[in-house]
Amino acid sequence: MAETRIDAYPSLRDMRELFFSALLSDVLDDLGYVNQALPHTIRPLDEGSVMVGRARTALYLEVYERPHPGENPYELEITLVDSLKRDEIPVFACGMSGRIAPWGGLLSTAANFRGSAGALMDGCVRDTREIRAIGYPVFHGGIAPIDSKGRGKIVALDVGIECAGVKVASGDLIFGDVDGVVVVPRAVEADVIRRASERLKGERNTLAELAAGETLANVFAKFGIL
Repeated sequence: MAETRIDAYPSLRDMRELFFSALLSDVLDDLGYVNQALPHTIRPLDEGSVMVGRARTALYLEVYERPHPGENPYELEITLVDSLKRDEIPVFACGMSGRIAPWGGLLSTAANFRGSAGALMDGCVRDTREIRAIGYPVFHGGIAPIDSKGRGKIVALDVGIECAGVKVASGDLIFGDVDGVVVVPRAVEADVIRRASERLKGERNTLAELAAGETLANVFAKFGIL
């Protein structure tokens, strides 16, 4: 089978097939962006998932009382999901609260139909069997059965947020796989993707020489990749 070319700027589909979170994290480190990987507590609901797309941000506020009669606590959540475009990823900043489970099976079904590439939150997720059944990628800070109603609500959409301590803006590139989630800011995206494509070639050469029996020291001296 012919090897996939990565000379041209890769599409999101190409990135999903070729890249991995550690590769992008290393490149961002080299550029001085050392706080772009979300902490280890943010995990994929399905470890086989690879999520690549553009962020759509939502800021949650913790609340401690039930909504007033006639108030729709899901208003902005509905607005966000219904406005999703192909390859977009809703990113929820919940303050890493275990009281807020902003995502479940119904939202996954609606977002998946619109071509969303997945969902990311530092809060909890529920309806896990339903979500796994449709194959929609979700990266979360925990699993819990609780509804967000009376515990949290979105107060702003498409604003700058911090998700699990990492800054995210709408339009940023989000990449998630079994190792974790990395946020690539739009300002450096082109440079990161170019460097990642070049580094990927070097990693393939490094792997080939190690598999052929070359020493780790010699291979590192030659390619500078570990």
